[in-house]
Amino acid sequence: MKDTRAATGPGAEEAAPARRKDRTHYLYVAVIAAVVLGIAVGFAAPGVAVELKPLGTGFVNLIKMMISPIIFCTIVLGVGSVRKAAKVGAVGGLALGYFMLMSTVALAIGLVVGNVLHPGSGLRLTEAVKDAGQSQVAEGGETTVDFLLGVIPKTLVSAFTEGEVLQTLLVALLVGFALQAMGRAGEPVLRGIGHIQKLVFRVLAMIMWVAPVGAFGAIAAVVGETGLDALKSLAVIMLGFYVTCAVFVFVVLGAILKVFTGVNIFSLLKYLGREFLLILSTSSSESALPRLIAKMEHVGVSRPVVGITVPTGYSFNLDGTAIYLTMASLFVAEAMGDPLSVGEQVSLLVFMIIASKGAAGVTGAGLATLAGGLQSHRPELVDGVGLIVGIDRFMSEARALTNFAGNAVATVLIGTWTKEFDREQARRVFAGELPFDERTLVDDHGAPGDDTPAAPGGEEAADRAGRPETAGVAG
Repeated sequence: MKDTRAATGPGAEEAAPARRKDRTHYLYVAVIAAVVLGIAVGFAAPGVAVELKPLGTGFVNLIKMMISPIIFCTIVLGVGSVRKAAKVGAVGGLALGYFMLMSTVALAIGLVVGNVLHPGSGLRLTEAVKDAGQSQVAEGGETTVDFLLGVIPKTLVSAFTEGEVLQTLLVALLVGFALQAMGRAGEPVLRGIGHIQKLVFRVLAMIMWVAPVGAFGAIAAVVGETGLDALKSLAVIMLGFYVTCAVFVFVVLGAILKVFTGVNIFSLLKYLGREFLLILSTSSSESALPRLIAKMEHVGVSRPVVGITVPTGYSFNLDGTAIYLTMASLFVAEAMGDPLSVGEQVSLLVFMIIASKGAAGVTGAGLATLAGGLQSHRPELVDGVGLIVGIDRFMSEARALTNFAGNAVATVLIGTWTKEFDREQARRVFAGELPFDERTLVDDHGAPGDDTPAAPGGEEAADRAGRPETAGVAG
């Protein structure tokens, strides 16, 4: 793929230095300071800290508000600009196959570590803990049929109002295929959606400036609610889970990424450093989903691959959640003095992976899934879920970080396997030669005519050539 910014003419390079200086690094310094301050307030004044929770919730809700329009625009532009519908199906099928394989690997790793650590041994169950466990059961009761029917929105526009990622994905695919079939008649609609995408990303960039406030409220509240005692008593399962997630990301995913794409996992994760900080401070991978879409396009993965892989991965590629469910189930069984047999472990955890779809970006959803799975297979163990309630928020952060890393790796892999990944552009991005435009998240400075998506029916190369328009490339 050629760098379309060369089309801006001879004066483009001279004009580039005149751009306004990127000041967003101050924003993320402020986020770090807010996290530290939130922890301090949580320990010093727990009562006050708990009352700050709405600040974190409000910020995450602002980000969630932008997810549906961003997914819709990205997928419609990607699918509508591709010549053959079969290409989209190939990307989706390959992505789902990979997601199932990695979920199995994550399950196996969680089982091995859980059986080695025996983290629940020696803990004592109280009446309060029993009540906490039972309160989670109702929230984890969705069946597979309910999940599948839930993918279909009530109306064409309700997917946007209800904030369901898979519903938005379905509507966007239908609209994209329809525009693809319309040919040249659909070009004006595609151009309009291209402009709407610019607007949506600009709004997202504005929202990001309140991230320090959201991070402060979220961290202060969880520290105030949890306190130091819970962390000490459950340190084994918590630290074991974090180490397991780290091994999975850096060893398993890192090896797969290097072998198939040649990309270093540390380079990719460094490139996504600000997104990891955002997830760490909000405990939700959903808060970084819009930025992942923009950054994956910018690093060299084509728009159709990003548009299909990232949203789908947020519901089906739950590596961190899989590890959590396996280790947490073994933890609860050990703590209750009723360990699971190998057969019970496998059947229970396969059920949980199916039931956990859609839980990737929602704080606390993993706990509800755990309770619902135990209720359906081993009801006598549900009371033990309360043992893990106190530290679930901290484990939720590790789940979210691992899920996010897994989806980033998956996007590069799927792009490579479908020949829709530009390694040269990735090299330049990682080397700092093509910085990501933090002010707009899209490239507003391309050549005349570059601000519209590639026309339906055109060469597939035109789709890739138009990628920097939505990829956040700073010219």
